[in-house]
Amino acid sequence: MASGTSLRILRERNFALYFIGNLASNCGTWFQVIAQSLFVYRLTASTFLVGVTNFAMFIGVVILAPWAGAAADRFDRRTLLILTQVGAAVVSAGLALLIGVGWGTIPVVIGLALLLGFTTAFATPAMQAIVPALVSREDLGAAVAMNSVTFNLSRAIGGPLGALVVAQLGVAMAIGLNTISYVILIVMLVLVKLDPQQRRAPQTAERPRLRDSVKMVSKTPHLVLLLAAIMAASLAMDPVTTVTPEFSKRIFHHADVLTGYLIGAFGVGAVIASVFPIHRPKDRAIGVLFAIFGAGMVAFALAPALALAFIALGVAGAGYLAGQTRATTLLQLEVEERERGRVMALWSVAFLGSRPFASLLDGGIASLAGPRVATIVMALPAFVVALLLFRGDPSSGPESHSH
Repeated sequence: MASGTSLRILRERNFALYFIGNLASNCGTWFQVIAQSLFVYRLTASTFLVGVTNFAMFIGVVILAPWAGAAADRFDRRTLLILTQVGAAVVSAGLALLIGVGWGTIPVVIGLALLLGFTTAFATPAMQAIVPALVSREDLGAAVAMNSVTFNLSRAIGGPLGALVVAQLGVAMAIGLNTISYVILIVMLVLVKLDPQQRRAPQTAERPRLRDSVKMVSKTPHLVLLLAAIMAASLAMDPVTTVTPEFSKRIFHHADVLTGYLIGAFGVGAVIASVFPIHRPKDRAIGVLFAIFGAGMVAFALAPALALAFIALGVAGAGYLAGQTRATTLLQLEVEERERGRVMALWSVAFLGSRPFASLLDGGIASLAGPRVATIVMALPAFVVALLLFRGDPSSGPESHSH
């Protein structure tokens, strides 16, 4: 396949179907994240309770990681994904209905966010582990980049559109549209053609357990560093969702739906960064990108005007996407196929599993010291990882590490 940007991977039928379904589903997810965050903030004016809602949505990844990773390696990954999306559709439809009829209390929102998080916990390792089956090995870097594009393009599209839907049609409708997005992903997954052996990890006499993967990763310092980088990315970007309602109302003195446009600005930067090809990512390059990400978040925190805040978030989004996808690509390339589901479960714990605690910390700091201070504090892990990566082996890449 011709070299060039990561966009070339969309010529592959299976990956294109997966991309479309995943993009639709992630757009819907942003509709729901924005809708339920604004719903909670409007009822309580509490950034901390917005953080608690996000905590509920992602804590399932931590609790269920051992079983979610094992399921991604043991069962047909496509079937597992379809089942999780059916469950997610039922939960989001239930929340939309309850809010629509006026029964959407804070405990109901938090409880159903928790249930939705359980479906995410099982879907994420399978979603990550199925990507290599959709493309050739040499195209894996492009596939990982475009897989991240779905999340960030959806942030760019779903953020502003979600805010518009909430403003014009209400919270219940925005969450209802998320239900439809799950159905689109289900249809696309059904259309993907995979051989039976591509749908699951190769069967071995003794399947590796999550603790074995933890043991294997712990003996490989470079894998630990890559997972630390993924976790730092998750921590540093949390203010984009948790404290933007407060930035909108109290810092920039706009309607709370400005939240969606701030989220969108971060997404636009990420999408722009995503089209650049990934050629054998190097630790030092990833370190520089994490430093850019952190600097963008600090600039957003200190922005005196809304226009500067948008620019800063765009820069942060670009650094975030470029750094995180390169770290994920290295992680994918450095583990064996039979371990990939469990290692991507560790990826889920690092990326999604850190988010509930990040949301609580972020919301708590914002409640005590304001959103600007919270955003700066949350950016610190990006700078720490940037330093560690920059000090690493400048020649690091897939071919320079073995296990």
